[in-house]
Amino acid sequence: MKKLFPCISAMLAALTFGLAAQAAAQTPIKLTLGHNAAPGNPKAEGTLKFAELVKAKSNGRITVQVAGAAQLGEDLTMISALRTGTLDMSANSQGPMSSVVPELAALGMPFLFANLQQAWALLDGPIGQDLAKRFEAKNMVLIAWFDNGIRQTTNSKHPIAKPDDLKGLKIRTPADPVTVDMFQAMGASTQQINFSELYIALQQGVVDGQENPLANIHSSKLHEVQKYMSMTNHKYESTPVLMSAITWKRLSDADRKLVREAAAEATVFQRKLVADSDEKLLAEYKSNPSVQVNSPDLAPFKAATKVVWDNWEKKPFGDFVRTLRSTVR
Repeated sequence: MKKLFPCISAMLAALTFGLAAQAAAQTPIKLTLGHNAAPGNPKAEGTLKFAELVKAKSNGRITVQVAGAAQLGEDLTMISALRTGTLDMSANSQGPMSSVVPELAALGMPFLFANLQQAWALLDGPIGQDLAKRFEAKNMVLIAWFDNGIRQTTNSKHPIAKPDDLKGLKIRTPADPVTVDMFQAMGASTQQINFSELYIALQQGVVDGQENPLANIHSSKLHEVQKYMSMTNHKYESTPVLMSAITWKRLSDADRKLVREAAAEATVFQRKLVADSDEKLLAEYKSNPSVQVNSPDLAPFKAATKVVWDNWEKKPFGDFVRTLRSTVR
């Protein structure tokens, strides 16, 4: 009989563990994902697609509530909440995220990528994996690289045909050091304003212009208060989709796999939205009589911003900048 006790104890332990695992697998999970994009923006649509996929793959057990249009605060507020675990997930802009992972800002170096496909190839490769590890060190888990497009410049004064045309203009930029350095190198006066407040700032003349991808310009109706649109293609911006490491640790291995699979599918969907919307929106703006679109020769702009590359290679993470420069250009 004594020999049976260890066996019975082991069987009971295994049964208990199995029941606990089964219960955990059946427990409903509710996650909240925040972002600052307007409805209809590819970022917003991508997060909704992600939520839909997670729900379908988990048979409704895992739900993702998407809170867009800065309902949970601007980027920096959401990033702080993400790191402390008071927010489960976010899709934040590259600029504000660089306040936590400085190397991320280097993805927006002047004229780094000729097209979106170049950027995606880099993010889906070793450099993207390296940045993911840097996020992990900051208590965040990279789920996906969504896209925020290649950025263009608008203003209310005149077309931007050469860098000198930016001199004296007050240009709103995000809290992104590369963008600030870039526009200051071309003579603009830069000012940081929350994206949710940008329309009013442009309408009231607090700033003369701004720079954003066409999708952002359109979904936030910035064209209503900006007459001139210049296709400067000056920088690329990613949208890291991140989960709090605290939330991530609470998920089972199976649920983590499910979330990553949903994120991968949503990324393909979101990136296609960005690429398709660029082509469609450019055609729309060119046919809009209230917006004047011009496509300047970019060579003088690249020459004017070479100093940004030189200065950034001297930063503590200059090796990372040089790697980007040699990998892409």
